[in-house]
Amino acid sequence: MSKIELIVNSLEEKVQKVLYELAELKNDNTTLKQELLDANATNSKLLHTLQEKESDYDTLKFANSILGSQESKRETKLKINTLIKEIDDCISKLSD
Repeated sequence: MSKIELIVNSLEEKVQKVLYELAELKNDNTTLKQELLDANATNSKLLHTLQEKESDYDTLKFANSILGSQESKRETKLKINTLIKEIDDCISKLSD
């Protein structure tokens, strides 16, 4: 074989190697894109669940304060007294 043939063969091998690596990288890229889409979907679901749980927590916190939990007993009494005063005011206005 001549020197040129060796160079051409070597170049062909290198091009085939680069093309193979390109195909592998495309496959990897496709896989990673799908994984990213899956991760984004999971993230959205978890964010929605977190928002629901925060809402439930706020509701329970409010319900506990109305029921007179130990932490906010004084606060609850003040709220109830305020509501009673407002109701009394409404009754007195209605009776006038």
